[in-house]
Amino acid sequence: MKLNQIRDNDGARKNRTRVARGIGSGKGRTAGRGVKGQSSRSGVSLNYFEGGQMPIYRRLPKRGFRNIFRLNFVEVNLNRIQNAIDTGTLDASQEINVVSLMEAGIVRRAKDGIRILGNGDLKTKVTVRAAGASASAKAAIEKVGGELIIDTTRPGCEKSVEEVDQKSEKKVVKKTTKKVKKTTEKK
Repeated sequence: MKLNQIRDNDGARKNRTRVARGIGSGKGRTAGRGVKGQSSRSGVSLNYFEGGQMPIYRRLPKRGFRNIFRLNFVEVNLNRIQNAIDTGTLDASQEINVVSLMEAGIVRRAKDGIRILGNGDLKTKVTVRAAGASASAKAAIEKVGGELIIDTTRPGCEKSVEEVDQKSEKKVVKKTTKKVKKTTEKK
């Protein structure tokens, strides 16, 4: 066998159907669209149309709710932190936060922050800064004499959740005062 003899198996590559190229092609004249009617024309959008029958997307009820403001936290268990301390990838004397966990290879990305979960035993006294923690994780950290700092600032964002809430409250107050002024002016 030579390089110039290499070719695909039979039927592996099919030629593209060239429609409306004469009656000899087998797809000439009406180009396989049938005769007349809406679907024979261009620019037709019949997706989900079921001939006047109530379409399935309207027959079925809507379910659930997707919160667009939901925060995605990376969950880290205490046993992973303890294993990293034991292997020497995490320094227990330093504060354990998003950056140190990423450098240690425990988490790949920060998303909206780190949430500490209480699975496993913690034997070392540590200071942990995270966006949240379960009650069991908090108890386990405090049991060994460590400290848990809940930090509400999101990674890559200098504003904390409280600051954003205060700003939105100010906007609401401003709008309501404008409405009150307009109604008093009309009277």
